[in-house]
Amino acid sequence: MLDNLEKVLQIDSRFSKAYHLRGILYHGMGRHRSAIKELSTALTLDASSIECLYLRASCHHAIGEYKAAIKDYDDVLDLELDSMDKFVLQCLAFYQKEIALYTASKANLEFSQFNIDDDVDPLFKEYWCKRLHPKNVAEKVYRQPPLRISLRSGRLNKQDFKFTKHQTSLLLAADSIGKKIQYNCRGFLPNQRQYRMAGLAAIEIAQKVSKAWRFLRNPKNSAKLVRRRDKHNMSVNRGGYCSTSTLSAGSPTSSPSEERVSSGISLSWQDVYNIAVKWRQISEPCDPVVWVNKLSEEFNSGFGSHTPLLLGQAKIVRYYPYYLRTLEAAKTIMLDLKYVNNAEDRAIFLTDIEKLKKIEVASSCSDLYNVVGETYWVATRCDSIAFQGRRLEGTRITTQNVGKTGFDFAIRTPCTPSRWEEYQEEMTAAWEAICEAYCSDPNPTRDSNALDAVKAAILRMTYYWYNFMPLSRGSSVVGYVVLLGLFLAASMDVTASIPPGVQVDWEAILSPDPG
Repeated sequence: MLDNLEKVLQIDSRFSKAYHLRGILYHGMGRHRSAIKELSTALTLDASSIECLYLRASCHHAIGEYKAAIKDYDDVLDLELDSMDKFVLQCLAFYQKEIALYTASKANLEFSQFNIDDDVDPLFKEYWCKRLHPKNVAEKVYRQPPLRISLRSGRLNKQDFKFTKHQTSLLLAADSIGKKIQYNCRGFLPNQRQYRMAGLAAIEIAQKVSKAWRFLRNPKNSAKLVRRRDKHNMSVNRGGYCSTSTLSAGSPTSSPSEERVSSGISLSWQDVYNIAVKWRQISEPCDPVVWVNKLSEEFNSGFGSHTPLLLGQAKIVRYYPYYLRTLEAAKTIMLDLKYVNNAEDRAIFLTDIEKLKKIEVASSCSDLYNVVGETYWVATRCDSIAFQGRRLEGTRITTQNVGKTGFDFAIRTPCTPSRWEEYQEEMTAAWEAICEAYCSDPNPTRDSNALDAVKAAILRMTYYWYNFMPLSRGSSVVGYVVLLGLFLAASMDVTASIPPGVQVDWEAILSPDPG
């Protein structure tokens, strides 16, 4: 791709779109400084390109150049627009500017002080995730202070890129671990920045989980290894920047969960995953990665992810390889249950013999739609191991007619309070099973049977995480980062890469049980 763009520029060195595309490619590879250079060149040729301005702003934002980021975000907000697509970027620039100011205020503080999920108002996060007009947010939510105050609050010093020997060793180890997250599939670029994020997150998880396990294995603390129901995280926000309250706007205090994580004495499954969530948030700030249960109103109404495989005539390059398996899964569910749910969640029964025969031989989502006659969804099966006989709702396979262009064939994962509670119980049990498998053996690293039990327990929790999908986005990489971190904590190194053509989250979603 880079070679092709170079050929285009040899023909016309003033073709701004080529620089823009090269900037997008560098951004997708985690080479943000190279992306800034290309986007800046594009902007010298077309100063009104909102796409270039927005992407350059997010690149400056990601590498900690907050002054340049804020300037570009402001320029995006000042542009006059001629299309709805550009207006969406302008809306995003509003939210990204606020997040950049928030992040600047936390620069040079301990990483535990960076906490978008608890510090940022739920309304702000909802509108950010849904790319909505910020008018309502601007009126109701306490705004960030100007950059000079944010930088003073964060005591931002000049960045030093000279690393000590120990820091270099840490980064090399992180890069080696992090590259294991790479999907060898079309549409997934190798991203060095995300590799480093994943490796550093996995190392932090391993350190803190190891500390917690040492505490639990101490006979004096054996009473601590009991079944817990961690419900304190149900949509608790403590104000802060971008908040409806000004009382705690500058407070650097840690939340109780952060103090537990730092102490290493007690960790819930959500504490463990939240380590990876924070690294994912800071590594690519233009992605709204937040816990869905911190979105209050949208959480209560079932906010969830939407991942299309087919969108009209467009085959989504990343996910279309799973089209036939997803179609077969939908057919199996329809033939088994003999009903589907429509857009209003009402049951449409499919007991007619002729309809069942048509479902059986259907070879496309349009065939299934023609049998049902309207927009519908079916839920994949996810069997509980912690609670015998319980069947959790997995993900929803949906087919929607989008007019002359065709169909939207996708998976959607809603996160309602009732579904969250069921998965929270399952994840709690799965996490306790990991801790018990490791801590109950006096020498787990020398006992192959004990290590097999730990490995199975880690894979089981990862399976439920992927069916849970509790983040607005980023659940896939966060799940695998935690898996890598837990294996490190158990002194098991993941040496193999993910096989070509395999996407771990899709494999879990399309399987009815962890086996």
